[in-house]
Amino acid sequence: MKYTQLGRTGLKVSRIVLGTMNFGPQTDEAGSHAIMDAALGAGINFFDTANVYGGSDNRGRTEEIVGSWFSKAAGRRDKVVLATKVYGPMGGTGDVWPNHDRLSAVNIRRAVEASLKRLNTDYIDLYQFHHIDRQTPFEEIWQAIDVLIQQGKVLYAGSSNFPGYKIAQANESAARRGMVGLVSEQCLYNLAERRAEMEVIPAAQDYGLGVIPWSPLHGGLLGGVIKKEAEGTARRAQGRSADALANSAVREQVQAYENLLDKHGLAPGEVALAWLLTRPGVTGPIVGPRTAEQLESALRAVELDLSDEVLTGLDAIFPGTGPSPEAFAW
Repeated sequence: MKYTQLGRTGLKVSRIVLGTMNFGPQTDEAGSHAIMDAALGAGINFFDTANVYGGSDNRGRTEEIVGSWFSKAAGRRDKVVLATKVYGPMGGTGDVWPNHDRLSAVNIRRAVEASLKRLNTDYIDLYQFHHIDRQTPFEEIWQAIDVLIQQGKVLYAGSSNFPGYKIAQANESAARRGMVGLVSEQCLYNLAERRAEMEVIPAAQDYGLGVIPWSPLHGGLLGGVIKKEAEGTARRAQGRSADALANSAVREQVQAYENLLDKHGLAPGEVALAWLLTRPGVTGPIVGPRTAEQLESALRAVELDLSDEVLTGLDAIFPGTGPSPEAFAW
């Protein structure tokens, strides 16, 4: 496994991040523990979760599965850089009591204590704001985080799904308090969705945040979906992938992508991850394996060196937005 610093911090993390969103809804506890065993054994030390993961009617279950894994063997917790998130309501649809969601100081305090209990730990390495809160000022948010840092319950703070201007606002507010501020941004970023390159990633780089892309295969679209469907080796595309393939222009684009990689004898899913590892500012993509085999494929991406010919071909098929502000101003 290869490692890098998380943004401007001294924290070393693996270049593949183990995402746990499937733990519970897609993969049972035993299977989830087996995946975490394999990940740690392969040198992945960066695990990402969220308090709301577990399914709409069982939120918190994913954190419980991670916590039970920590309790099974001594030393596991100290080897893992543990990231979780706060923002969404923990109750079911329509069951949101006032102050039981978002980023008010009272909800941050409540959410941290609940996550610590579920995760079976006394500290969280990276506590991430899952979404911007348009109702709570950053001064209040940072006051709450400062207390948690002083208590030793949180070590670093990160953001998720923030626009560039909110990254700037957050870190300017933190600087006024003499705090480190955000050290990472977790955003939607992949070959097929490159809008983050316009504002989010430049802001993250300027403020020293490590970029952690989620959905690196764009819901399976970049994992060889057309070839797998034709061969009958995978279930039909669902969700974002199915919606995208219904567009003939997108389907032609994905077909060109698969043809390019087939020409070079490369696996689409591995290339999609390896491409992200070449991008400036990227710490490592989040992979959310449902099986040990999917994890093994992700691990191979770390060792994959993409040739200039392949990189040029990928840019031709999935062109980026271009630099800001030239992309939209000139």
